[in-house]
Amino acid sequence: MSLLPELNEKNLPWIDVIHPIIVHFVIAMTLIAVVFDIIGILKKRSNLFEVSFLNLIVATIAIFVAIIFGQIEAGLANPYGSSKDILNYHSTIGWSLAAILSIITGWRYVSRQNNPNNLSIGFLFVDIILAFLVCVQVYLGDKLVWIYGLHTVPVVNAIRDGVI
Repeated sequence: MSLLPELNEKNLPWIDVIHPIIVHFVIAMTLIAVVFDIIGILKKRSNLFEVSFLNLIVATIAIFVAIIFGQIEAGLANPYGSSKDILNYHSTIGWSLAAILSIITGWRYVSRQNNPNNLSIGFLFVDIILAFLVCVQVYLGDKLVWIYGLHTVPVVNAIRDGVI
C-alpha cells in the first residue's frame, strides 16, 4: 500500500497543474506594484505607494506557495531534452525571485515606516529589475508548457510509452 496518491493522466496526484494558477497571482501583483510605483512617482500620488506595498505583500506570500507546488510538479514532470535545462533555470530564478521579493517587501516596510509618502529612486530601480526577472520567468514557464508540453496528456503518454 502506497502513501502517495495515484498519478493521473497528467502525471499529477491532483486533477490539474496548480503552480501556474498561483503564479499568475505573483505575476499580476508584482507587475502592478511596479506600475503603481512608477505612476505614483510620476504623478506624485503617494496613495499608490500604499497599494503597491499591499500588492508586494500578497505577491511575497503567494510566491512561496507557488514554489511549493512548482517543486512538487517539477519533480513529477519528467523533463526531456532541453526542457531539463529550462526547468532548472526556471526553478533557480523562481527561488531567486522569492528571495528578492522578500527583501524588497522588507525594504519597503522599513522605508515606509520613515516616510510613507516617499519612494527612493534606488527602490524604483530594483523594482524595474524585479519586473524584468518576472518577465523572464514568465517566458521560461510558457516555454515549458507551450513548447515542451510538460504535464500535458500527449507528452505524458509519449514519455510513458518511451517515445520521448
